This record gives sequence, structure tokens and C-alpha cells, in this order.
Amino acid sequence: MRILLVEDEENIRNILKLNLELEGYEIIISDNGLDAMKYINEQHFDLLILDVMLPEIDGFTICEQVRLKNTDIPIIILTAKDSQPDKIQGLKRGADDYLTKPFNLEELLLRVANLIKRSKKQTRKIEEIYTFGNNKINFTTFDAVGQQGAFRLTKKEVMLLKLLAERKDEVVSRQQILQAVWGYDVYPSTRTIDNFILAFRKYFEEDPKEPKYFQSIRGVGYRFVKD
Repeated sequence: MRILLVEDEENIRNILKLNLELEGYEIIISDNGLDAMKYINEQHFDLLILDVMLPEIDGFTICEQVRLKNTDIPIIILTAKDSQPDKIQGLKRGADDYLTKPFNLEELLLRVANLIKRSKKQTRKIEEIYTFGNNKINFTTFDAVGQQGAFRLTKKEVMLLKLLAERKDEVVSRQQILQAVWGYDVYPSTRTIDNFILAFRKYFEEDPKEPKYFQSIRGVGYRFVKD
């Protein structure tokens, strides 16, 4: 599980990062709102922890901007602004939880765990044998049936197909695909993804030049649309 921690107080940021990593989470940190929005637009996260009083862009604005594009990702507001109107504003902007400083570390860790658990339950479940049109994919055995008949997929092909199926009708950026399928440290160029998508169109599209299922979103990535 990846968490973006946006906090401009170094001591708090370091303490939270250490303790969240001890719980098994991968933590990406940011000390200002502008960089945070860049990370959010380019990477996949399972939860956001946002301070409110941030340089460049405040946490309330980040929360609101995220909610315009993503209604599922859990967001915790962590701030010294403890008045009732501030809390109401944070929740209205789309936060799932609101914790004021000073906070109890164990309580924060429990809230993080509960929100991630709830979010995972809401994740779209993909059946083992997945069908669309006249095509069929077995995500366990890697067997598939496409426009030219039966064949066997590679592990990476199955991982990418499953990601697109789980995010059906959503635009998935090339950066998100690279991180989810190839990992976060070392991965190939975005051209590799384009080649995988071209292969999927040959496998599964009636007319690969006029794709129905695997759609390109120029400058961003791809979207899988199931009939």
C-alpha cells in the first residue's frame, strides 16, 4: 500500500514516515502542495495524508482537486486547525477523516489501517475468467481466447490486462501502469506500454486500427471500455 504524506513540519513528517513504514506501508513524502499535486497526477496512491497549512497549495484545495477526479482514494486531513468550521470545511471538500494536532500516533495508525481496509473492500473485484465481446481471459492460467482463437498470455500481459479491467472506464496514465506492472524503482520506457496495447488490439479487437476496447487518451494513457 502506497501513502502520500504531505506535511511541511519536518519533525512530524519524519516521525510519521518512520512509523508508517514500520507498519509496512510505502511512504512518499512532500513538504508543499505544488509537488504533492504533481505526485498525485503522476503516481498511484492508496491513501493521502494532508496537512492544511502548506506552501504553494493548501491541503483543503488539494483534497477538493483530488475529489474532482478520484472519489475512491481515502484522504485524512491532519492539521492544527481544530475549529468546528475548519473540520466541516475539510469534510465538505471530500476528506474521509480529520485529525487535529497534537494527535495520538496509535490513533492515526488505526485510522489509516481502517480506511485502507475499507477502500480495498470497495475495489472492483475481477472474476478469474473475464469476458468481453467474444474474448475471454483466464487471469489464473494465463489462457486466453481472442479474435484468432486460443493462445497463452505472458505474466506482464496478464498484470496489465487485470489493471485495466479493474480500472474499467477510467483513464490510466502510462506512469501509473509502469508503477503497477513493472514496479517503482526500475521500469522500461513508456513506449513499452504502447507496444503492449498494440498487441492487445491485435489479440482482442475486431479492427485493431479502430479499437473498441483499448482506447488511447492522447498525452495521458489508456482506457479499457467493456461493452
